[in-house]
Amino acid sequence: MNVVQKPIRVLMLFTILNRGGAETMVMNYLRKIDRSKVIFDFVVHREERGAYEEEIESMGGRIFRFPPPRVLHTSSYKKFVSDFFDSHPEYEMIHGHCSELGYFVYREAHRRGFKFIATHAHNEPVGFNIKTPIRNVLKLAMRPYLTHYFTCSRGAARWLFGKQLAKKVIFFPNAIDACSLVFDPEKRKKVRYDNGWSQHLVVGNISRFSYQKNHLFLLDIFIEVVSKEPLAILVLIGTGGEMEKKVKDKVLQLGLKDNVKFMGSRSDIPDLLQAMDLFLFPSHFEGLSVAQLEAQASGLKIINSTSISKDGTIVPELIESLSLDLSAKKWAERVLSSINNYERKNRFQEISEAGFDINKNAEWLQNLYITESQR
Repeated sequence: MNVVQKPIRVLMLFTILNRGGAETMVMNYLRKIDRSKVIFDFVVHREERGAYEEEIESMGGRIFRFPPPRVLHTSSYKKFVSDFFDSHPEYEMIHGHCSELGYFVYREAHRRGFKFIATHAHNEPVGFNIKTPIRNVLKLAMRPYLTHYFTCSRGAARWLFGKQLAKKVIFFPNAIDACSLVFDPEKRKKVRYDNGWSQHLVVGNISRFSYQKNHLFLLDIFIEVVSKEPLAILVLIGTGGEMEKKVKDKVLQLGLKDNVKFMGSRSDIPDLLQAMDLFLFPSHFEGLSVAQLEAQASGLKIINSTSISKDGTIVPELIESLSLDLSAKKWAERVLSSINNYERKNRFQEISEAGFDINKNAEWLQNLYITESQR
């Protein structure tokens, strides 16, 4: 009698499943793994449905909604977590992507003897804000409960795990489907025509609207670009984040309504990257940005900030890093001088050889989960 082997179910921990960098990276892996052997289920901490939820469900993944882990409601949150695992004894593996905010989940999983409790360092925050003290407490408190430490950049690992644990970290590539991003002059021409951009200089950015991504300075740069190139277009791909209204308000204040295109959450990012002339990325901080990897894979020139991890620099000739201390005018000058000063070509080989093509990495991740589940 043949026994049907059920797939291993790995519980992924997120805040919301929109098209952010970490979410996109996990989705890239989910699409490529053998889902008869390993499947991802997801915990989210928002009631609203995220952009990826329908696709996850179509591939057999399940989505569970937790309340946000608020400081004044820790008792009720801990009970919710405990009740959840009482109701779902099938889980023995958890992979967190909201870093130290998964503390209570990791602790409960450890208490129940989970075989695999991992968290993933995606970013290295800079500066101080009201959340910094509690984040520092939680990241220290969670470490004893973890079995595995993942990261996409060395700086992010040191911030989340500390110097000693960072030495044990598993470098987990923010791998992309590099084949789908290869530069194609004919596709570029078609996408630009379809969007009415054929006669325009097109600057792009892909990110949620948060302080980290620095959209307000991005607009300061862009209005300087428009002063020299009135037909320039800024394509902003992404949605959500605490700064979204402020960004949209500033666009109106600067008189850029016709120049700035809010594209929302998109599934055709490879095509839109083809249409751009330059990728502008002045973030306050980043780990290893999926958006920047995708831009390099499409052969697109990037001007980013010196605050961004160098771990994501795969094609150095495509990237120029500028200090955020420089004026918006100086940034705009570099944008304008760079637009027509590089060769757009196929970059698949560089991406693949650096270990960032999803097709190789998905098998490695799948085998890791299978091996750990058998311990």
